[in-house]
Amino acid sequence: MTEWSCYLLRCADGTLYCGVTNDLARRIAAHNAGRGARYTSGRRPVVLVWSEACATRGDALRRELQVKALPRRAKLGLAARGKTRQG
Repeated sequence: MTEWSCYLLRCADGTLYCGVTNDLARRIAAHNAGRGARYTSGRRPVVLVWSEACATRGDALRRELQVKALPRRAKLGLAARGKTRQG
């Protein structure tokens, strides 16, 4: 069974990007190589500031929606608490 992750990146311009993946290291490398999301391609390099393990893709997508709905201050709070959390 593949483990999914919801993650938060800090872009070079200070903005935040949230996404989901089943291979976190590969996805971050893709973002930094310009092959990730269109949003991050012009804001490289990106740094992982928070991630949360999720059991299924659906769980990860639901968590992504929750995180995206948070105000920036709350997202920065997630980043301050640490890089990983088990879901």
